[in-house]
Amino acid sequence: MSLTLYYHPLSSFCHKVLVALYEYGIEFESRLIDLSSEKDREELKALWPLCKFPVIVDQKHPHGLPESSVIIEYLDRFYAGEHCLLPSDWETALQVRLWDRFFDQYVQGPLQRIVADRLHETHGDMTAEHNTLTTAYGMLDRQLACRNWVANQTFSMADCAAAPALFYASTLLPLPDDHGHLRGYFDRLMQRPSVERVIEQAKPWFAFYPYAEAIPERFR
Repeated sequence: MSLTLYYHPLSSFCHKVLVALYEYGIEFESRLIDLSSEKDREELKALWPLCKFPVIVDQKHPHGLPESSVIIEYLDRFYAGEHCLLPSDWETALQVRLWDRFFDQYVQGPLQRIVADRLHETHGDMTAEHNTLTTAYGMLDRQLACRNWVANQTFSMADCAAAPALFYASTLLPLPDDHGHLRGYFDRLMQRPSVERVIEQAKPWFAFYPYAEAIPERFR
């Protein structure tokens, strides 16, 4: 098997890559990395000295590829076939990349700081993070007013980023009742077979998530 994914089943950025892999229908080996294990940390650090996952190793490529968006772009170039997650049209692809970065920076970013605050019991002021999520939800509700998927008319890399970002963010700040477009989009994401598969595989690990009590019953 050509591809090996170094990951953890709770990691939202790993979820993003897993969704893409399942969308493509690519066979791969998975290597679960436990960052509390010195052996695992050294193995990951040898591939990416910053010691962060996901990293994917392709026997055709001399080095491990880090960063979820870079990994998906690589897979799209060499493994996607006809089922691409990045459109060939430049302007549409630019929108996909924009919304991919939006989810990573303005949804994943604040949610990870909020989770880290609880995990490390630092009890910091998370007002700015909650405000960023509130603003992001409003922008998404407007963006989704006339479309099923966030960046274009078909499921894309941006939606791969959206699924784990919104799944975890909604446990910290529930999607507002008056954001019907966003709530409908979230339901479409959660019903996507690739996303359902990722969540199903993560279920045994949800107990270790610092906000596990806020995960809706339908996902447990």
